[in-house]
Amino acid sequence: MTMRVARSPIWLLGTALLALAGCEAEKPVAPTAAAALPAGEQLKLAPVSIADGKTVSAEVTSRDQAEARARIPGTLTALSVRAGDMVRRGQRIGTVSDARLGFETSAASAQVAAAEAEAARARAELARIEDLFRSKVYAQARLDAAIATARAADAAAAAARAQRGASASVAAQGAVLAPASGRVLRADVPAGSVVAPGQSIATITAGPTVLRLMLPESLAGSLRVGAAVTLAEPIAGASAGRITQIYPAITAGQVMADASIPGLPERFIGRRVGASIETGRRTAIVVPRRFVVTRFGVDQVDIISGQNVSAVPVQTAPVSGTDMVEILSGVAAGDTLFRARTP
Repeated sequence: MTMRVARSPIWLLGTALLALAGCEAEKPVAPTAAAALPAGEQLKLAPVSIADGKTVSAEVTSRDQAEARARIPGTLTALSVRAGDMVRRGQRIGTVSDARLGFETSAASAQVAAAEAEAARARAELARIEDLFRSKVYAQARLDAAIATARAADAAAAAARAQRGASASVAAQGAVLAPASGRVLRADVPAGSVVAPGQSIATITAGPTVLRLMLPESLAGSLRVGAAVTLAEPIAGASAGRITQIYPAITAGQVMADASIPGLPERFIGRRVGASIETGRRTAIVVPRRFVVTRFGVDQVDIISGQNVSAVPVQTAPVSGTDMVEILSGVAAGDTLFRARTP
């Protein structure tokens, strides 16, 4: 007897396979672990208040400058100092001579001698007349006349001596004296030159060394005593200070101010430098310079976005006197900067 094997319909097999696939789909899929950030430093940006500075021209100078001037006309016969020498107040640094003064002094001396001789004769004559008056030879009128003549002779002698002293004092004014203690800045009148009264022979520093700022008159309202000043390049270790004096006069559209810079040496007087002066305060985004990287000539910072780090080009400006930079564009407050740790 032939047996018949029952065959499962094909559709039953397909249904079973679909059921198994459905069961597999219902199983939860394990999430993939997110890639962790590399080791490094993070900085969240926030606005801060910084000084608003303006770059201006400045000159190293002394608070005052004294002029050693000729007091009489004549010839500068000697000049004993040069630029850079230190002098003290009242020190003789040069001599102006006038031959005419010597002749005038000699003439005055001769007049003194003549006047003193006349005074001696008048006193001797008075003594004889007084003896004769006591002997009843001369009258009172003769004695009075002799007394007046002797007094006039004495006065003439005194006037001649005063004239000689005046001539000698004028000659003594030929000495050129230092008006203040300090360093000679200029002494460029050569010996043998003819000078006029009041002509400057040498220029000498007076007072402490300061940084004299020249600012546009538009900034006059922003200046204040005590404002911070920073040199563009340090001079002998001196780099920063504060405004100590503001001059009220405006000349040629500029206002002057003096800043005291500790350690500023006087041997650099006359040097022109650039300086940044604080004119107010403003809000800005400031970061340490180490967070900014220059790639292919463009300043960039790395910003954390989710689990990714992306490079963003920025525009920066240095903050005077610090190792910080101001970010002008490219990022905003709330962004987080990233700096990879260097091995």
